[in-house]
This record gives sequence, structure tokens and C-alpha cells, in this order.
Amino acid sequence: MNNRLTEGIKHLIIINVIFFIAPQFLKMDFTNILALHFPKNEHFGIWQYVSHLFMHGSFSHILFNMYGLWAFGTPLEQMWGRNKFLFFYFSAGLGAGIIYTLVNYYQFNGIYDQLLNLGISTADIQNILDSGRYNDDIITLSNQTMSEFYSLYHTPAVGASGAVYGVLVAFGLAFPNAKLALIFFPVPIAAKYFIPVMILGDLFFGMTKYSIGNVAHFAHVGGALIGFIIAWYWKKNQFKTN
Repeated sequence: MNNRLTEGIKHLIIINVIFFIAPQFLKMDFTNILALHFPKNEHFGIWQYVSHLFMHGSFSHILFNMYGLWAFGTPLEQMWGRNKFLFFYFSAGLGAGIIYTLVNYYQFNGIYDQLLNLGISTADIQNILDSGRYNDDIITLSNQTMSEFYSLYHTPAVGASGAVYGVLVAFGLAFPNAKLALIFFPVPIAAKYFIPVMILGDLFFGMTKYSIGNVAHFAHVGGALIGFIIAWYWKKNQFKTN
């Protein structure tokens, strides 16, 4: 294995860079069209489960995702070939988006039902979602809960992180003893230990209120889960013949 830029990854990086740079040159915002919105939001489109993988919110966001794609995806594409790798990449990305949506839907509906139980009509709930304003003398839910409700409805997801997490997990299955390190924890750790800790961290931050910044933790977990299932199946069956 070497770090030569493989064809599939090269084209993925090029497309991501184009999607990142083009809106700035065109002075247009494609977020409402291409980012992944909540299904009940008016801007939602089924194509967004693919298009959001090529959207990134900042230079550091695209830099880290493309670095992860290159660093962990290169040996996988060399091992699997381009077509099999691309199938894996987009499967993990789609799985990440779907699981992220399901978790958001569960959280959104939980708050929605609480509002209905308070006697708030569906029309008034929609007005709250549209305006962001409500009467806190009538709605006794906390400001944090209402803010989360509004955010779930309006905040779109962007980035290839879910697909990259799938790639990361597949790398760990294929090369469990490869040594990895983070910038803030520079001591090399074997992938078979390092990667589960990262995923457990995302699961913890996704289920608690300790998350720093607007990170789609369950998209990471979803991509990792789908990536694990596919990579594990391929590894388990690689020596079987029909």
C-alpha cells in the first residue's frame, strides 16, 4: 500500500472542492437546495441525502474531511478497487443521512407531542416553527427545549463526515494494528482501539448536552454503523465462492 492519490478519491476531492468554491465565486448560497434539511421543512428534497455529502460549512470542515478521506480511504480503494470503494463511500454517506434524520425525527416528534399535550394546535405549532416566537406563559417547556425544537426543524446538515466515518471504520477492520493519533492526543494508538473510542465519543455527545459546536454526531455514528456492516460482510465473505 502507498499513499498515491487513487482515482475514486481524487474525483471525490475535486467535486467537493468545486462545491465549496463555486458558491463563493458565484456569490450564491445553495444551502436550501443541497444541504440535508429536516423532512418536514419546506426546503427538504430527497436528493439532499446525496448532495449534502459535497457541502461543507468552512475551510477547516472540508480540509479535515478530505484529509480523512485520503488518509483512510486510499488503502481501501487500493484493496477494493474504485467502483467497490465508491459504492461503499456513498452507502455509508446515505446511511449516515438516514440515521441522522431518524434520530432528529424522534427528538422532534417527542417535543411536538409535548406541545400537543399542552393544548397547542398544530397550526400554532407551525407558527412557532415559522416565526421562532411563542408565549411562554402558555408553553411551559424550557427555553432550551423550544430552542432545540426550532433548531431540529431549521438547521440543515452538510459535509462528508458520515461517509468518512464509514471509511474510518472500514480502515480499522482492514488494518486493526495501524497506529493513529489525533492532534490534541498525539500518542499513536492502534486503530482497533482508537476508532471505537471516537465513535463512543460521538454517541456520548449525541445523547447528552455536552457537545461543543453544531456537530451532527448521529450522522457520524450512522456512517460508522453502515460502514461497519458493509466492511464486516465483505471481509467475512471475501474468500467464499459461489
